Amino acid sequence: MDHTIPVPPPATIVIFGASGDLTQRKLVPALHSISCGGYMAPATRVLGVARTPLSDDEFRNRLLDGVVEYARLKPGICELWPRLAERHTYLAGSYDDPETYRHLSQRLTDLDAESGTQGSNVLFYLATPPALYPVIIDHLGQAGLNHGNRGWKTSAGSKTSEGWRRIIIEKPFGHDLESAHQLNQQVHAVFDENQVYRIDHYLGKETVQNILTFRFANTIFEPLWNRNYVDHVQITVAETVGVGHRAGYYEKAGVLRDMFQNHLLQLLTLTAMEPPAMFEANGLRDEKVKVMRAVRPVTAGVRGQYRRYRDEPDVAPESQTPTYAAFQLFIDNWRWRDVPFYLRSGKQLAAKTTEMAIQFKRVPHLMFPLQPGERITPNVLHLCLQPDEGIHLRFEAKEPGAGMRTRSVDMEFHYAEDFGATALPDAYERLLLDAMQGDASLFGRADEIELAWGLIDPILASWEGQDAPPLAFYESGTWGPTEADAFLARDGRAWLTGCGDHGDADNAPYCHCEER
Repeated sequence: MDHTIPVPPPATIVIFGASGDLTQRKLVPALHSISCGGYMAPATRVLGVARTPLSDDEFRNRLLDGVVEYARLKPGICELWPRLAERHTYLAGSYDDPETYRHLSQRLTDLDAESGTQGSNVLFYLATPPALYPVIIDHLGQAGLNHGNRGWKTSAGSKTSEGWRRIIIEKPFGHDLESAHQLNQQVHAVFDENQVYRIDHYLGKETVQNILTFRFANTIFEPLWNRNYVDHVQITVAETVGVGHRAGYYEKAGVLRDMFQNHLLQLLTLTAMEPPAMFEANGLRDEKVKVMRAVRPVTAGVRGQYRRYRDEPDVAPESQTPTYAAFQLFIDNWRWRDVPFYLRSGKQLAAKTTEMAIQFKRVPHLMFPLQPGERITPNVLHLCLQPDEGIHLRFEAKEPGAGMRTRSVDMEFHYAEDFGATALPDAYERLLLDAMQGDASLFGRADEIELAWGLIDPILASWEGQDAPPLAFYESGTWGPTEADAFLARDGRAWLTGCGDHGDADNAPYCHCEER
């Protein structure tokens, strides 16, 4: 246990949708690992709420199966589960029934008395379909569960402040700008903004947070992190899987809503933001908002679909839903003026990878002799976010022997090698712990969410209208449509993939098409 990280006060974690997949695969395994790491107050309770009739024992058995299979610190390593299981209880009820919330209120009172949580701290987690968010939030407000209802007395008799109430809302937060704004209004009618934690699990990844550490804790890189030295930036989120059982959702969402509005724009802001005065929620999110406000409207991109998508169950035979997209963005501020940012994401691609490539400008004058047509490869920095977590820096070195021929070589850092295979906590571990501690640094703020939709909405409108550009089809197992390669080639650039084992170690940078 790291004693510099305070253990949050005891609380009751109420999970709506507790009989579902997210609770079993992510939330409770994350809470188990947090407890095993010594970061959970012993009096903390978990209360599951869902429509499925389950006894406490049936609920606990489901959760144990998830902990055994998915937790980073499994019961074989940490022997706390028998004690933790006793603190997991279940309440069956309909989300639109006021009686459910009356029973919930009584259960919270009873659990508080049993565990001595001293102020009834409650963290609500909405692990339900998004359509139920307004229903649950409205009923929480009607039942008076949105604010702590009492203080408590210390042994000296003095009264402390009332317990806190917070709510975590899963993505997707809205379907477009209008629905996101409406949902924000519904949330703010019941909860204050400082009680609301809009979760994007990408921000909980250690490697994503390491972007800030890499930039702002190392003096050798920050002076180069601007338009004077950076040629362009690429952000890639590639998946090898198709839509699977999510086709019903994906048909309505597509790659823009599923990946760009949240994950890719979050990575963009962390890459491009200015350093806040200190690492705290308001300062960090203020800087991210400034980046989004400076993004120039998108005017061109590639819209693709893997060829067998229309054969997937629950997909329309003539579906126009994109499973791949690539864009060029510009950030109109002092640091990044006229530096292109290329963002791409897709399904059924050649490798599963999330990475950022910062390609620096070529040397202004080269004094070494080159063969006809030969060019020195520019330096490239790859921030590998998953699954090959680490950093690769590509630079030039002299080849041994006579003459002055150069060759690209790698300087690499890998989390697994330096910190151990189990060192990286699951993203939900960090985010749940932060929410219990009241640290909203890694959660989306209302204006940030709406600005992100404001950037994506015009693209959605152009792609979903009658004048939408034609789909560019691509084969599964490739890097997407050839039109995406041509999209960069027009600027004399190529897509870079420098993380994992899907590149060619003898050819830098790792490209899918001709390097300029």
